[in-house]
Amino acid sequence: MSKEVVIIDYGMGNLHSVTKAIAAVGGEPIITADKEVIAKAEKIILPGVGAFGDCMANLHKSGLVPLIMELLNSGKPFLGICLGQQVLMGSSEESPGVEGLNLFKGHVEKLPEGVKIPHMGWNKLEINQQCPLFDGLGDNEFVYFVHSYYVPVCNETIAKANYIHPYSAALCKDNFYATQFHPEKSGDIGELILKNFLDL
Repeated sequence: MSKEVVIIDYGMGNLHSVTKAIAAVGGEPIITADKEVIAKAEKIILPGVGAFGDCMANLHKSGLVPLIMELLNSGKPFLGICLGQQVLMGSSEESPGVEGLNLFKGHVEKLPEGVKIPHMGWNKLEINQQCPLFDGLGDNEFVYFVHSYYVPVCNETIAKANYIHPYSAALCKDNFYATQFHPEKSGDIGELILKNFLDL
């Protein structure tokens, strides 16, 4: 089984940390914006740090949106991380009028008033649906978050976290997986999740 993982470079994203984490679990990371390389990849990661609207603008400018849409029907494992999860939704309160990739149905919302924003630090992962991504994880594992916006709990939610109220910590639809938390910053638990992704 190939251990190559293509990390999409669209001008935004925590490329160094994700690359280092993939290599640490035995993967062979390839950072690229080349559409042909991405199309041929066996596994793909879409990292993200920054604003929803900027991310979508960069993806359109790079010509990557149609390619990502095609990957949904490819069966190839695809992982969106943090903002990479949010842009897989239909829209976001952060960037009104900007359409997301809409691979998961729903609207990204801003964390409520009265809490520290961004939500930054460790939080408990509540797995509510078994998924190969979580093989070997216990019931009360902690993972690392940095975000000001969140995906509400929906049909595709496979894990939740609580920050005043529950929200989607991870999503899954067919071959598409997404985490609001950063597995590359989540220590041993994050490494196990990334290893599970490699083994899909």
